[in-house]
Amino acid sequence: MSGSGPLRPVRAGDRVPEFSGTTESGRTLGTSDLLGRPSVLFFYPKAGSPGCSMESREFARHFPEFTASGVTVVGVSVDPPEAQQRFRESCGLPFELVADSDRSISRRFGVLGRLGVARRTTFLLAADGSVLEVVRTWRPRRHVELALARLVRSPAPGAGATPAARGGGSGR
Repeated sequence: MSGSGPLRPVRAGDRVPEFSGTTESGRTLGTSDLLGRPSVLFFYPKAGSPGCSMESREFARHFPEFTASGVTVVGVSVDPPEAQQRFRESCGLPFELVADSDRSISRRFGVLGRLGVARRTTFLLAADGSVLEVVRTWRPRRHVELALARLVRSPAPGAGATPAARGGGSGR
């Protein structure tokens, strides 16, 4: 997808932007693949870096909880598909990784940083494609904690937990 992306970063209450990208296995994955069930779409700066490895392994560790609740988990970075494949294998990740090599997806979501990599940001999406919450924090494990609280451990998965159950907000 080309273009400069949104005038502002995607926020809670917005619709998930239209996007399409190539996964580490060469499959095309886009917005339509996330509709119909709650989803976690997490952007990370660099495949194989310590923080990104920690965050991805945490999502993998809790992957059975996500899938048991019908939640899709997808990771995105600006790394090429080959790097994403190596990263997925080295971390033993059970979910797909999207290669945003042209940075169009990161731009579309408003997470492309000044250094040309995605800022660590997680979008919690409802089944209808609305953005429930945006987690922006440098603490990798916090992204997983908030995703679990909002999409898995809330009384109605995907409907939203109370701020107290989420740990007090959007991951500042």
